Amino acid sequence: MKAIGYQQPGPIDRESALIDIELERPKATGRDLLVEVRAISVNPVDTKVRLGAAAPAGEWKVLGWDAVGRVAEIGEAVSAFKPGDEVYYAGSIARAGANSQFHLVDERIVGRKPASLSHAEAAALPLTAITAWEMLFDRLDIRRPVPGAANAILIIGGAGGVGSIAIQLVRALTDVTVIATASRPETQSWVKELGAHHVVDHGKPLAEQVAALGIGAPAFVFSTTETHRHFKEIVELIAPQGRFGLIDDPETLDVMSFKRKAVSTHWEFMFTRSLFQTADMAEQGKLLDAVAQLVDEGNIRTTVTEILHPINAENLAKAHAWLESGRAKGKIVLEGF
Repeated sequence: MKAIGYQQPGPIDRESALIDIELERPKATGRDLLVEVRAISVNPVDTKVRLGAAAPAGEWKVLGWDAVGRVAEIGEAVSAFKPGDEVYYAGSIARAGANSQFHLVDERIVGRKPASLSHAEAAALPLTAITAWEMLFDRLDIRRPVPGAANAILIIGGAGGVGSIAIQLVRALTDVTVIATASRPETQSWVKELGAHHVVDHGKPLAEQVAALGIGAPAFVFSTTETHRHFKEIVELIAPQGRFGLIDDPETLDVMSFKRKAVSTHWEFMFTRSLFQTADMAEQGKLLDAVAQLVDEGNIRTTVTEILHPINAENLAKAHAWLESGRAKGKIVLEGF
């Protein structure tokens, strides 16, 4: 089968950064589905792994943690899917990625593809939707108000992949006011289209801008990027007893700054359930089904902004480079081998 991989980690501008390769088609056993991949998308985790993780000696490292496709085979213990079903999922970081024609994935972390979306449109959603959902409802618990705080959430990096779906989930499922950050006219327009009530510029100090909105100190802050740059501002602007969440990887994070306000801190990693085979691992499949229903009912939309054809090393390298530029909005998708 066709696949895209590499052997040595490093920057994307090397000829060997990503290579078109041939691998043996895997076979489904146990609770695994073998999915014939139709579309994939690119996430920051892909670029981070490519920069730092080598393949085992003599083997290939295959990335990709967003996929849409058709179930080709099922393992003997599979109960929820059958061959021919169309599915979408983000997979497990502990296993080979989905940048291949056929891919193995545990049925518990798989959802049924939104019927109203194309393969490419659906591929933009799984990883970011899981990340946003788990942060908003499992970690920050935004349906539970903070006494005395503005019933509002500040989403830092609102135009990125996670921010783009987080805005929509908040609007579709809660009455929480959304403040999103965006620094360019096109990204500010994008987050407004997605439903943000207010937009502030993360290129400028945030606390003063949030205060100027006149709604009070927000109960929740969700930082998707550049947390180290904005942390002092977050400490200043968040409400006492507020809840703060992040998904990026600052070298240091001095949470002692939160003590005076008794702010709780929540780190989200959407691979935790699959990595540790947690007792509630199947919640990811359930939430993907819930997202698909929201899409098919017209309550949220895909966040894809660019589609590249076909799925090959050249186009995947372009997608990695664009993501690493820091100027991408929404999601970049590749479709069709």
